[in-house]
Amino acid sequence: MTSSQVRVRFPPSPTGLLHVGGLRSALFNWLFARHNHGAFILRIEDTDQSRYDAEALPDLLASLRWLGLDWDEGPEVGGDYGPYYQSERVQIYQEHARKLLEMGKAYYCFCSPERLAELRKQQRGANGHSGYDRHCRDIDPNLAAQRVADGEPAVVRFKMPIDGTTTVHDLIRGDITVENSTQTDVVLLKSDGYPTYHLANVVDDHLMGITHIMRADEWIATAPRHVRLYEAFGWQMPVIAHLPVVLDPSGKGKMSKRKKVAPNGREMPVHVRDFRAAGYLPEAMFNFLARVGWSYDDHTEIMTKEEIIERFTLERIHPAPASFNYDKLDHLNGVYIRQLTDSDLANKLFPFLKQSGIAADIDTLTQIAPLIRERLKRLTDAAEWVDFFFVDELPEYDSTLLIPKKGDAAMACQILTKVQPLLGELSPFEEGKLEEALRKLADEMGLKAGQVFAPVRAAVSGKAVSPPLFGTIVILGRRRTMDRINLALSKLRPLAS
Repeated sequence: MTSSQVRVRFPPSPTGLLHVGGLRSALFNWLFARHNHGAFILRIEDTDQSRYDAEALPDLLASLRWLGLDWDEGPEVGGDYGPYYQSERVQIYQEHARKLLEMGKAYYCFCSPERLAELRKQQRGANGHSGYDRHCRDIDPNLAAQRVADGEPAVVRFKMPIDGTTTVHDLIRGDITVENSTQTDVVLLKSDGYPTYHLANVVDDHLMGITHIMRADEWIATAPRHVRLYEAFGWQMPVIAHLPVVLDPSGKGKMSKRKKVAPNGREMPVHVRDFRAAGYLPEAMFNFLARVGWSYDDHTEIMTKEEIIERFTLERIHPAPASFNYDKLDHLNGVYIRQLTDSDLANKLFPFLKQSGIAADIDTLTQIAPLIRERLKRLTDAAEWVDFFFVDELPEYDSTLLIPKKGDAAMACQILTKVQPLLGELSPFEEGKLEEALRKLADEMGLKAGQVFAPVRAAVSGKAVSPPLFGTIVILGRRRTMDRINLALSKLRPLAS
């Protein structure tokens, strides 16, 4: 097989919003396809109509596109192996189920839900082998077919070998061998004519020419049945690799399907749309997710998309579970934010500020960008740093913020009173001149520079901590800065008297 023949697929079920664990599986498949100059197929496994979520498919497509995972075949793209929605392929599955029945590799099962429930109850009580007891396996096929023709509800089950063993060769985990006696005769076709995962997955992978199956390790238990299904059809099974599970940050359990709140009160998103809303860059998420269960070496952290594609091989995927480290993602996101130009950062921040109710404009944001870039881990962090730039009057703030360390209201009042004429006379009104003037003032007053800077910072921003002071003042401009210092003085004078 040449590299150009590689065909992989990502087959999500539209039953809910795309989880970051699912996105990681999609990413690994996409990387393997791109590394081998192959095809990445998106297939929608929507046969479980009872759990179908109308919001799920648009979310899925948007999430994949956000990360830059383009698909070569699938919804909105088409291809030679469609349809790519399983709900449109039901007749294909029914035909293949009939073939298995005709070959004696499958059989009709007439057991009622009540009987199966009672069977499970008895097996739990006996604390022994669980699973279907093959009650209908030896019914005469002609009699079974007649019962179905007469309208009796039935499912189609696969005849799993009873004796011996089945071996699955996993590219990541090696040979996995199970006793056939531990396997059950799984349902292939439900009584409503819709396929189960086992039948639809195997049939589609074969008909779509899939060469490599890369899926979550939760599906390892189904692999022996799929091996036997391929044998029953007389097909060659694709190469298979089960990806390591994604654990929560503690490393003790599988990552939750629901958003959680950390002990420090921080929300920990799990769905892709929530990471987007939290202000993560797709480039950072791409780099981070690629290293959840895979690594190039033991020290390389930052890689471009092109570098990851070039270096991605299955041999470097670790079989052990991998924890999802939010702190590392934050760090990486900060690295990628710092690589943005001022203009790019401003444009990326704009929608987040707008959503926060801040009436920002791109030109001012572009000026602010270099002042706050180093302080951001997520794009949503910007609101608390820039809100005061975009109001005519500051909201009410604590007057004590104006008082410098080891000082009092009278000292703060004296400092701001002297700062006012300096600002009015300063020319040109630029950062270097501002810093020079305020440091000179501190020397003249016998104060530390920080004692002079603190009340000015609080006066212009209403905060104890703000972006760099001199750049902030230049962006605010002479008039607004002086107006805010006047407001601060009005707050201080009653305290200083």
